Amino acid sequence: MHKMQVAACLALLAAFAGVRGANAGALEEGAERYRPYLIEGVASALTGARALRERAAAADLPGAKKAWLSARAGWERSEVFTAGFVPELDAQIDAWPNADGGFHAIEAKLFGTASTDVATDATGLVEHLNDLHGKLKDIKLTPQGLLDGTVRLAYEVGESKADGGESRISGTSLDDMRNNIAGIDFAYHTIFSAALNTVDGKLDEMVTNRIEQLEAIVATPDLPRVNIAELRQTSEELVVALQSASAKLGLQRPTLEAQAR
Repeated sequence: MHKMQVAACLALLAAFAGVRGANAGALEEGAERYRPYLIEGVASALTGARALRERAAAADLPGAKKAWLSARAGWERSEVFTAGFVPELDAQIDAWPNADGGFHAIEAKLFGTASTDVATDATGLVEHLNDLHGKLKDIKLTPQGLLDGTVRLAYEVGESKADGGESRISGTSLDDMRNNIAGIDFAYHTIFSAALNTVDGKLDEMVTNRIEQLEAIVATPDLPRVNIAELRQTSEELVVALQSASAKLGLQRPTLEAQAR
């Protein structure tokens, strides 16, 4: 009887190892499917930043604002990736709240003082985004790093961005959150959902449900009508669900600390 129990345990361990191995391969493939989305988002941000530089040089304030908004949307869709994989460029492009360059330094002038005197910052933004865009086809996208980024961004949506967010001067914080959630949705369903569903369909359903709830919460006409308490609670529930999913996916439990993996 003892030998039979040992054999059964070994068989279960072997089966578990097989599932984890299969999941690892699926996650790696999912990370590669995520790459074109990431490249498109950063390319959109770069195109917007180039237009911003051009419009600001022409003293076209409405045109510069429009270009800033376009660049911002592409960036926000990509934030699952940026903080963990390229922290130095992330700090140069999107430093907040102490912005001495990048998006928010430009935002303060364009939207805060109605000034197009942003040549130096706009050139820096273009250069940093161009540098990042050039790295994206070769940089290693690890499932662990992308799960970490998904969890951190989900937390930020419910915490630092819920009370008015980063882009208060331009009034685009609601759009920031919508683009962040769109990035979370795409990353989760492209990289993690199918693998998690094979081992825990209920948990996969829970994650999907919480993402959909976040999308519904921010589908309001303006930021004051966002239910902040519900946003925070749903964000926290999504973070916990994703952290629970990590072990089942054969990954480390994500923390809220930004670090490159």
